[in-house]
Amino acid sequence: MHIAILGAGAMGSLFGGLLAEAGHRVTLLDVDNAHLSAINAGGLQLTTDAGERTVTNLEALRPEAAAQAADLLIVFTKTMHTQAALAAARGALGPQTALLSLQNGLGNAERLARFADPARVMIGVTTWPADKHGPGRVSSHGAGAIRLMSADGAASPMLSRTVAALNDAGLACTADADVWAAIWEKVAFNAALNSLCAVTGCTVGELTNVADGEALALEIVAEVAAVAHAHGVAVNAAHVADNVRHALAHHRAHRPSMLQDVMAGRATEIEAINGAVVEAARSRGIAVPHTQTLLQLVRLVDAKDSQ
Repeated sequence: MHIAILGAGAMGSLFGGLLAEAGHRVTLLDVDNAHLSAINAGGLQLTTDAGERTVTNLEALRPEAAAQAADLLIVFTKTMHTQAALAAARGALGPQTALLSLQNGLGNAERLARFADPARVMIGVTTWPADKHGPGRVSSHGAGAIRLMSADGAASPMLSRTVAALNDAGLACTADADVWAAIWEKVAFNAALNSLCAVTGCTVGELTNVADGEALALEIVAEVAAVAHAHGVAVNAAHVADNVRHALAHHRAHRPSMLQDVMAGRATEIEAINGAVVEAARSRGIAVPHTQTLLQLVRLVDAKDSQ
């Protein structure tokens, strides 16, 4: 397949490198000129549990330089950049191009459907870890998986081809009709830990420095799960709560992406996470006071950083 990766940060570069190693034609699309130049000059330096190597059989371009339609375009940009990024990358979109979002938050399927027939839009969630260590260098250690499905819930030949391609690359992908539950569960996890760390400046483990830190995180999980249930999505709140407790105990030094954005003065993805939950809650008349307060607080942080 010809696979384009829109948003070649840590995760996008990891996926692109592994897919290229599996024999697919891969085009990385990003606006980080230093990263693009390093890859084009010397390849992508990729380190995983399988070792360190250089992947050279891929190309790295700015989105506006894409000139050939891909079979599959995987979107890894932040949600607030999706529309502008897809508009810039129109050269990679053809009448048969399938789009896959593995982004955080809610509303991604709707954003992608503005650029393709909704029947060619897929939505998913991944647990693969990835880190970027400078231009042209990414790593991933530990296990991960991908769950995805056509946004309309229908099986299709492209869905099967996409799952097969990702499995060829060792990315442990399954087509899962319950993917919306997985997406909402990740939203619940992120709404709790990302937003709390963003407004406090705490690492994940530091949220337990006071006795009610964990309780507050679990209150947010419960609120998000209630909203999901009201929309007919069977979120397993106990499973998410267990994941939050595990993170608090074992990922103590981790700085979630939203905190990293605040520290770097970048806009956060709060609107696609807490913001989308609050909007969904309002449509069902459900009170989500903790989630809404954190939304308002992170909005204040974002507004301060934009001044």
